[in-house]
Amino acid sequence: MLSDELRALWREPRVPDPPGPGWRDWALLAVCCVTVTLEAAFRADVGWRPVVVPCTLGVAALTLWRRSHPFPALALALGSGILLTLATLVAGQREPVGLYSGLVALVLVYALTRWGSGRDVVLGTAVCAVALGLSAVTDALSLGQWIGGLVVLTFPGVLGATVRFRTTARRRELDQLRSREREQLARELHDTVAHHVSAMVIRAQAGRVVAATRPAAAEEALEGIEEDGARTLEAMRSMVAALRDGDTRAELAPQAGIADVERLARGLGAGPRIDVTLEGPLDDVPPGVDAAAYRIVQESVTNALRHAVDATEIVVRITGEPALVRVQVQDDGKVTAREHGPGGYPPGGRLPGGYGLAGLRERAALLGGVLSAGPGPGGGWSVEVELPREGAGSSVHPRPRR
Repeated sequence: MLSDELRALWREPRVPDPPGPGWRDWALLAVCCVTVTLEAAFRADVGWRPVVVPCTLGVAALTLWRRSHPFPALALALGSGILLTLATLVAGQREPVGLYSGLVALVLVYALTRWGSGRDVVLGTAVCAVALGLSAVTDALSLGQWIGGLVVLTFPGVLGATVRFRTTARRRELDQLRSREREQLARELHDTVAHHVSAMVIRAQAGRVVAATRPAAAEEALEGIEEDGARTLEAMRSMVAALRDGDTRAELAPQAGIADVERLARGLGAGPRIDVTLEGPLDDVPPGVDAAAYRIVQESVTNALRHAVDATEIVVRITGEPALVRVQVQDDGKVTAREHGPGGYPPGGRLPGGYGLAGLRERAALLGGVLSAGPGPGGGWSVEVELPREGAGSSVHPRPRR
């Protein structure tokens, strides 16, 4: 069992696409350079100063590559310390060699478990063990000092592994959420296509029956078939990228859309009053956008009913414009009193039985839409979405919180 776990650790890949040096990294390097300079200038008990100062500055510079090359950076930093310790043993150096600023190497220990592969972690742990053991022998550390050094050296590594685990778990959760949202979109596409194709078949059969006696009715049936076919192709083009897994069966029924929002509001039962307003041309909305608008209203209203404290009204406004469809859901509850995470959503951004804010953003992005969520200008919580009638690209811009 242990050997299997070690093999799994050894095969663990590195974190993909680590970020490069940022301003915080350069600030850390600047602070280290200043600290090394001051320590070298004012500490009188530092041995081998011309060697120690450049080595410490080199260790500080290695922090710039700690994410992209975690093991080489750590190996160079601790390796230089090991060589320096061995050199002092051979030379019989009595004064302490090394600067306190060299503790910046602990940042490299953190980076090893945060960004490195399993092989990097195993080899880096071996280097750390050699460095700690050599230090214990040369400095004649007591048991308590050795344990203290072990804790100091181990803590950054444990912290890095913890952050990595939490980040990976969150990424997997979001990937699963996106997969479920894409599957739902694909199911809606399947149902929409099945509904229109069924209507086309029925129209075609009717056209054949009356073709000989009523040519005008047959021509009308052909026009209906053409219209349904165009709508079906439009829906397929807008959502063809959605992936679909699981059950391939689907009911031959149209998906709920904007026309069903008022019925949805009436069916949610007691609670704050729900005011629904539909404005502009909404009859020719593409099926994918039509279903997405309904789902967004459903999730947003459900969230407001569950988590908007002291809310008395929920305003739902859907506006049709020539190029896009605007959806806004605004409640008048107390934002500061919500205890279910940012914006009234439970931790992780998901609602029981739903996909939550992250799911709404993913759905809007798949259709080339823009979603913003945050406190409304008059209080309460507001969700606003713009869905283009013709999917052009995807972007999501969360509104700044107050």
